[in-house]
Amino acid sequence: MTRASNLRRMEKEDQINLHGMWGSTFTKRVELALKLKGIPYQYNEEDLSNKSQLVLKYNPVHKKLPILVHNGKPIIESLIILEYIDETWKNAPRFLPGDPYERAKIRFWPSFFNQQLFEGVGRVVTTDGEAQEKATNDLFEKLKVLEEGMKEFFPGGSPTPSINGENMGLLDILMCTLFGPYKIHEEIVGIKMIHPERNPLLSSWLMAQRSNL
Repeated sequence: MTRASNLRRMEKEDQINLHGMWGSTFTKRVELALKLKGIPYQYNEEDLSNKSQLVLKYNPVHKKLPILVHNGKPIIESLIILEYIDETWKNAPRFLPGDPYERAKIRFWPSFFNQQLFEGVGRVVTTDGEAQEKATNDLFEKLKVLEEGMKEFFPGGSPTPSINGENMGLLDILMCTLFGPYKIHEEIVGIKMIHPERNPLLSSWLMAQRSNL
């Protein structure tokens, strides 16, 4: 079955709605995943300062975004949504490896992205003075950890357009949505967050991704 016929079948069988916010990194993760899979969907922009009844209905506990609604069934939390997409639509690219051990190794990193890198970048952008200097040094240390971890995915230190094989995987999605606007962040705060000498693998990955866009 061709990709075009698969898409036509999905359009007939599935109703997919994504509730999100345009400036949300977590929403961008889900948008990118849906586009990579070629899944047609309807996007609904939400305002968390004035939550819609649908947000309250679909996520009554946390009342947060994004929310993916598949045939009336809501799925919440961006990482859970990414895995749901990969398990429901098994066409390429696959976001997680088939091997359980390799899949477990990949699953280690999302919490690091959320709790360390995402919050670290946020602190650099939203602080100034001594607090910003401390936040910047902390971020540099966390980027060193990422750089060491990337050596496992870049055998021999050779950069490739994707961490997880030839296709875009889970970590590619997280890195794209977190580091995509890093140049803008650097211009805003006047700090070079990612440097080729300090972060050679990350810098190479970003250049490879830009060349494939």
